[in-house]
Amino acid sequence: MAQDLSGQVAAVTGAASGIGLECAKHMLDAGMTVFLVDRAEDALNKVCAELGERAKPLVVDLLNPESVDTMMPRILEQAGQLDVFHANAGSYIGGKVWEGDPNAWDRMLNLNINAAFRTVQAVLPHMIERKTGDIIMTSSVAGVIPVIWEPIYTASKHAVQAFMHTVRRQVAPFGIRVGGVLPGPVITALIDDWPKAKLEEAKEQGSIMEAKEVAEAVMFMLTRPRNVTIRDLVILPQSLDL
Repeated sequence: MAQDLSGQVAAVTGAASGIGLECAKHMLDAGMTVFLVDRAEDALNKVCAELGERAKPLVVDLLNPESVDTMMPRILEQAGQLDVFHANAGSYIGGKVWEGDPNAWDRMLNLNINAAFRTVQAVLPHMIERKTGDIIMTSSVAGVIPVIWEPIYTASKHAVQAFMHTVRRQVAPFGIRVGGVLPGPVITALIDDWPKAKLEEAKEQGSIMEAKEVAEAVMFMLTRPRNVTIRDLVILPQSLDL
């Protein structure tokens, strides 16, 4: 039987748009209170006003450790608990390594790896004390399949996979579930650098997904009975050749 999530409290990073926003919407529809975590204050305030009083904007700069340190205390101050944490925020860089910008790589790696790890670490003591909780990490199919046109991004998601599954085994005795959703290409701001012709071709061929399809997968993971952990949920467009 699916787990009832109503009354639970969740936090989703990178929630002002894209996958994070869609996941937050689905959690709200399930009766949860959701903290939408992002640095884009204006966008956060706008979407939360539209989503209702259970949508809580939480402005955090995930690349600033001091800002990240304020995240969990502010959640507990407002809600008193945290049942679900979705480490979703990330960025994307593709292209040939010899044509790349290492400074841009650094920023992506800091967000995809360091910020993700730091935010998960921040919420775990509370979940360990309560002996329950769910951690979801937005990984990628690139975390399990080396994608030739995105070597730096692929490396970052391999790091997420390694972290996720070692932490999962550490915290399982405390009743905490840790799992990853691993989508293929999704229509979000992360692929704004795709050539328009490539994006249109992908839509026509059915080789790209909508963010809501990722959100539905996340909700499937969260609603499994507590004795079941979905450790990796890979979701791909049917026509994607990987």
